[in-house]
Amino acid sequence: MTTELKFYLATWISYCILCIWLYMSDRTSFPLQAYKAFLYVPWKLITFSIAAIGITVVAPYTADPTWDYFDAAMMSALTFLTAPWATGMLYLGIRGKARFKHVLVAIGVWMFSASWCYDLYLLIRDGHYPITWEANIYASSVLYFSAGLLWNLEYRAGRGVTFSFLEPGFPVRPQQTGFARIALFGLPFMILAICCIGYFLI
Repeated sequence: MTTELKFYLATWISYCILCIWLYMSDRTSFPLQAYKAFLYVPWKLITFSIAAIGITVVAPYTADPTWDYFDAAMMSALTFLTAPWATGMLYLGIRGKARFKHVLVAIGVWMFSASWCYDLYLLIRDGHYPITWEANIYASSVLYFSAGLLWNLEYRAGRGVTFSFLEPGFPVRPQQTGFARIALFGLPFMILAICCIGYFLI
């Protein structure tokens, strides 16, 4: 491993430790129970299951040797669990409506879910840092951001379809948990994911 990669590895591990400390030192400011209620609604669980199974099943058959059943399933699960919150927090942070520590943790969970867990797994599996680490950041972040937007969609009476992080009190359980009214708006995000996966199969 080059000196630069060793430094990069040490830096992101240190950042992850910082994020864990920020969370553990002020857990009450991270609304975990409210986030579970926000996330665990039927249509989100169903779309996640379909996407995760699809990605995991095709992973070993892509032209990318770094993809296998384990990292495909791992990254799918982490994306579902963290992308909606991280996407919302970063938006709120840009608008000056989120605490700085929440923004730091959001960046950490984004990068760990979309990149660093992949790097660490392949480092352990193959014995060297993956040469695809940089390209993976961009490719996986597109999917991560898309998933974050998809699972933030909700319908509100009198307002229509919106993103949950635009509403007061984010994250809170959506007023209506049906999928029919938001399906059309979610379609572009789902098509993007399908196209990205299909690209690796060509």
